[in-house]
Amino acid sequence: MGSTESLGLTLHPLFMMTVFDAKERVSIPYLWSLYGFEGNPLKSCKSPFRDESNPSFSIFADGTAWKDHGTGEGGDSVTFIQMAEGLSNADACRKIISYAGGSSPAFRPPARVPKPKRPKPKPPAFTQSESQKEHLAELRNVSPEAIEICLKRGLLKFGNWKRYPSWFITDKTGQNIQVRRLDGEPWPQINAKAWTLPSSHASWPIGLEESLHYPIVLLVEGGPDLLAAAHFAWCEGRDKETAVVAMLGASQKMKSVALTALAGKRIRIFSHNDRSGIAATKRWAKQLKNVGSVVDAVSFDGLVQTDGAELCDLNDLCNIHADVFEQHEEIQNLVP
Repeated sequence: MGSTESLGLTLHPLFMMTVFDAKERVSIPYLWSLYGFEGNPLKSCKSPFRDESNPSFSIFADGTAWKDHGTGEGGDSVTFIQMAEGLSNADACRKIISYAGGSSPAFRPPARVPKPKRPKPKPPAFTQSESQKEHLAELRNVSPEAIEICLKRGLLKFGNWKRYPSWFITDKTGQNIQVRRLDGEPWPQINAKAWTLPSSHASWPIGLEESLHYPIVLLVEGGPDLLAAAHFAWCEGRDKETAVVAMLGASQKMKSVALTALAGKRIRIFSHNDRSGIAATKRWAKQLKNVGSVVDAVSFDGLVQTDGAELCDLNDLCNIHADVFEQHEEIQNLVP
């Protein structure tokens, strides 16, 4: 990975390479493949850093630049590494040099004058009211107790975003924040229901630090499933021993910090019942098993909601008839 052989280069292993040399050798499509992101890096494609229904991400300038039209973020291959791995600019510069097969033991900043960075957006002004909690419980068809569990663990916030009453999935680190409207409608700016806030590290598992003192982890894909996981843990009387952790996007790989935190735990995965979700389950399970975790997953094949639609995710399980639970033993005890 990142060797001179994999890139077709013939460099001496001690070759002192500049960042600009490395950027000429390591394209964004190469990095896309290196990180195992879903889809193809094209002029119009889906973002690898957040969930979206329609493509709003672009790779251009012969694979040297990228732009997320939904969030306004963009840059070159170095900033792509920053977003993918949650690194500082200096660490991302070192990383791209290593991917290009060079060496930079005494890293020096580029001679060019960098463009001024956009100031980080101010975090939303979070608020909380009983009506907001009741509305969200009704919207996602989960128990009020599930809402309280997520609030007390710092995984759920309420506030306004783009002038809409909203609910936010995050944790105490604030590294990753995803927002949805309380009316359940998509954001007109990005034509998607989930909006990952600027400066978020999309690969950060929400609730990771909060899971450290729990022996059992329900690992889900997305914010609504985070609420649903808390709901079923409470319904089964297992919330005191069970953590809920969300990966916000099936294309994301677990970083080493996540694997370290989850090593040796009992983990059950609930990803979406589609091609990308199934691939994510296999990828995450393999990573977790390699660090000694006991892992399994739940399939929703054959289950339907009250309106007749097939189940796609854990939150959909909140919308099935009670008699369906009685017919399927595998969903009667969702906490391992």
